[in-house]
Amino acid sequence: MEGEDRLVSVIPVHFTNALQPNIHLHQFPLLTRPLEVPPSAAASGKRIRARVKPKVKRLEVHVPVDTRPEVWNAERSKELGAARVEDNKEKNQELPKVKQREGEEPRLSEVRMRSEQVPQSGAYILGVLRDGRLHLHPISETHQFRPTLTYMDMHTRKTRRTRGGDDSDEDDGPPPDPDDPTPVPTVKKEKKPAGDAKEVQVAVRKTGEGAGPQFQGGMTQVRRDMLTLIHAEEDERWEDFEYCGGETAEANEAFESVFSTSFQELECKTDITSLLKDVPGL
Repeated sequence: MEGEDRLVSVIPVHFTNALQPNIHLHQFPLLTRPLEVPPSAAASGKRIRARVKPKVKRLEVHVPVDTRPEVWNAERSKELGAARVEDNKEKNQELPKVKQREGEEPRLSEVRMRSEQVPQSGAYILGVLRDGRLHLHPISETHQFRPTLTYMDMHTRKTRRTRGGDDSDEDDGPPPDPDDPTPVPTVKKEKKPAGDAKEVQVAVRKTGEGAGPQFQGGMTQVRRDMLTLIHAEEDERWEDFEYCGGETAEANEAFESVFSTSFQELECKTDITSLLKDVPGL
């Protein structure tokens, strides 16, 4: 269709950073389901909880599980619940103690969503259109949440210990196909006793003037840095946050604060040439 483009409408834009740095983008692996308490857990008074480690920027959201018998194994939850208690103690991540009946075993009663901060490529903006006006706010951080299953490692170690010291990690794999030829049996070699591990550093000496030896720690230094970060995160205490669902009064109040009430016009100090130069691919 030939002819000039026709102006359809003009939308006033309200940009403000008054809520910075409190606006984050949180991504959950829930597809089309909302982040809410299952009906069976809500009936017993359970709620979603949240906590954060500000220094390492780690967040956790604890969602109660659906305990209906048709979708939940109560006996299995006891095994995994005991493993989670030990995992919390080992990593110094214990939660406030919950009252239990005398002789009652701990149960796995919630799914923990743990965050990983995602680097932002460019500027992320939250935009909401209301009453013909577009309200924009910069997003400070982006986090992806995934279920944390570290208690499964603890449960696996406990299971191996109860097998009478069987330390074999090999998997026999699927059963053989009857149509395949019979494999030739192989003789297992005896394991030689391993010697003491030693840390080795390599020095690379350059031949140029004033070039001294450069030490390359290799993976040893990388491993040290990783362990330092892990210990720093484990040593930091969690700070409890109150989680408010999307339909609560607190959430509605926070949503209303997104809309600017100021009509002060901003002066643009960037010309069209500088703007086009900053657009990638042009």
